[in-house]
Amino acid sequence: MTVEMLPTPSAPVAMGPYSHAVRAGEWIVLAGQLGLDPSTGALVDGGVEAQARQALTNIRAILADNGRALTDVAKATVFVCDLADFPTINAVYAEAFGEHKPARSTIQVAALPAGGAVEIEVWAYAP
Repeated sequence: MTVEMLPTPSAPVAMGPYSHAVRAGEWIVLAGQLGLDPSTGALVDGGVEAQARQALTNIRAILADNGRALTDVAKATVFVCDLADFPTINAVYAEAFGEHKPARSTIQVAALPAGGAVEIEVWAYAP
């Protein structure tokens, strides 16, 4: 199987030597997305709720850049610095995904790049 880098013109500039999205067989795999504003590259103001909303907006945009939508997501992983923020993140996540409920893991971490409070990665089915 080959892994192909995918175009992501709507994504914030990558913070390191990685691709925001790759195709691996029938899957589009997205790197974790922080709540970065694509136009400035900085975290959005407004704390964990705003960052979660922006991370999901970035995911939606990267998927759209490649002809996919949140309804194609089969698996999500949410990384959070403080599990006390889980109810807030969960509400934003539920709003974004609506009735579509992909499998999901949530992991508390010590820190995230750029001082982010939440990072979300997804796998989308794209036959």
